[in-house]
Amino acid sequence: MKLWHGMINTSAQAHAFGVALGGLLGAGDLVVLNGPLGAGKTTVTQGLAEGLGVRGPITSPTFVIARVHPSLVGGPKLVHVDAYRLGGSAELDDLDLDTDLEQAVTVVEWGAGLAEALGERRLEITLSAGQDERRKVTLRPINSSWTSASDLVALEPWRDLTEEG
Repeated sequence: MKLWHGMINTSAQAHAFGVALGGLLGAGDLVVLNGPLGAGKTTVTQGLAEGLGVRGPITSPTFVIARVHPSLVGGPKLVHVDAYRLGGSAELDDLDLDTDLEQAVTVVEWGAGLAEALGERRLEITLSAGQDERRKVTLRPINSSWTSASDLVALEPWRDLTEEG
């Protein structure tokens, strides 16, 4: 299994990372965002939404659990899920997200241990808090087409992407 690591130094870079990632994603892609409170998961998702060209505003769906953002440019819609308050994978299954998976880009914040049931093919992104706004970012593609660092070089500000595994 391959992992890629990089650093994001500011919230603006986290947003730019999301914009670039959104430009690479398509219908059927599942992104699982993990990290502690305040790590930048929603900031990355806001950028991703901009890159996809979907209707906003993009806010954390903590209390509504999931929001659907239709495309403004004829692309896939964004299904944005916040699994923080879910008690388990059965509650995630109750949302019937699998009915939208092939027609949408699905982003699940706090999805570790839950979102794996949504699909075998996904991109897991872990944001680890550092000093100030700095974040270590780890990308882990699971059974997906994200198989080489060349797939990820468009993800600004990453020019020092390191590969492991």
